[in-house]
Amino acid sequence: MCGNNMSVPLLAEAVTVSGVEKETAAVIFLHGLGDSGHGWADTLTGIRLPHVKFICPHAPPIPVTLNMKSMMPAWFDLMGLSPDSPEDESGIKKAAENIKAIIEHEARNGIPPNRIILGGFSQGGALSLYTALTCQHQLAGVVALSCWLPLHRSFPSASSGNKNLPILQCHGEMDAMIPVQFGAMTAEKLKSIVNPQMITFKTFPGLPHSSCPQVLLFKGNPKNEVSCTSCEPNSQVSEL
Repeated sequence: MCGNNMSVPLLAEAVTVSGVEKETAAVIFLHGLGDSGHGWADTLTGIRLPHVKFICPHAPPIPVTLNMKSMMPAWFDLMGLSPDSPEDESGIKKAAENIKAIIEHEARNGIPPNRIILGGFSQGGALSLYTALTCQHQLAGVVALSCWLPLHRSFPSASSGNKNLPILQCHGEMDAMIPVQFGAMTAEKLKSIVNPQMITFKTFPGLPHSSCPQVLLFKGNPKNEVSCTSCEPNSQVSEL
């Protein structure tokens, strides 16, 4: 692929899983608090699709209020995990602009935004929702795992008008960190921002705040749907 990754800071160190054929689509996946893109790149390698490139950037280390100002990889500062907790508005917006820069880079290099899925887990899922909803381009879809919508009070006025953005939320019913009720509230909020028919909210019995045993399966069809399934013997991989 042509283009200078150094001009996009998050791409310079991102883990990229290349397609084995000509890349015509991309998945940008954002890790959770304190993590890195490496683990998710390993997971996504297992469901590699021939024409899809997976991009797993790393969040920079910053002091996180929730963890006594400890330095750790984070997309933005976290003060709490309840719906009423104060939020790092400037940090969220800056992080979203950094992800949008990746989207623009891919678009300049031949992958149109409507062939790009944005996904993430926990804080990364939260950022993926905010970024997609405020992006000037309509993406192929969002896969948001065990997360919430940041700055939810600013919507729908903050939305870029992408009313037909497909959004898939997956949430563990035993999530003690971000309770499934919070995920359900997020789904209802999203239905007030985009076409409600574009929102899918799936819950997983017995699953805590974890992606395992979830496997991400991405699908593009005439309706631009995205899908996610648990790891079951009869699961089938769908394609972008």
